[in-house]
Amino acid sequence: MPTKKKPQVTAPKKPTAAAAQARRHELLGTAAEVFAEQGYNATTVRTIADHAGMLAGSLYYHFDSKESMLEEILRTFLDELWDGYDTVLASGLGPRETLEALVTESFREIDRHRAAVAIYQKESKQLVAQDRFAFLADSQRRFEKAWLSTLERGVAERVFRADLDVRLAYRFVRDTVWVAASWYRPGGQHSPEEIARQYLSMVLDGIAVRE
Repeated sequence: MPTKKKPQVTAPKKPTAAAAQARRHELLGTAAEVFAEQGYNATTVRTIADHAGMLAGSLYYHFDSKESMLEEILRTFLDELWDGYDTVLASGLGPRETLEALVTESFREIDRHRAAVAIYQKESKQLVAQDRFAFLADSQRRFEKAWLSTLERGVAERVFRADLDVRLAYRFVRDTVWVAASWYRPGGQHSPEEIARQYLSMVLDGIAVRE
């Protein structure tokens, strides 16, 4: 009698590099939303895995800890923010145009990384005490310098009012721009550029020199 051939078992295909990167990006997006909603300390790896629809052990295939996930979320956000800011600051625009461009770029970042912005606002004061997150303090110093120098240049060039307290103006602009992460949702009625335009029309009428 002829012997039956054993069925060939095909090994599962290893995901491509592109697929693995896409899955990693998806998991970071899930983690960012959970961190933003529940707080970093209150979030466990199991919580993130549950939201991602996977076992906690499977998450460790992609990341070695929730600290690694948080670091990558924040670094990605800040790297993209500074790519935009550095382009603006190197463009040779006048102080008013620089301020407008920085505000617009900020709203674009909120659109791209709303959850990361929310995490940064809530957690950065505690995180900067850890060596792993020292880059947050470095970014904050650069951020303050960029905005203050723009406002100071505007006063010196008589584009902004001479009696403007630039530090107070900086804090006002900083806080009122980034607090938008608490209510903004991508894909809403207004684009980030439109929100920036409306915002700037209110802010600049208060600090620009009137003709």
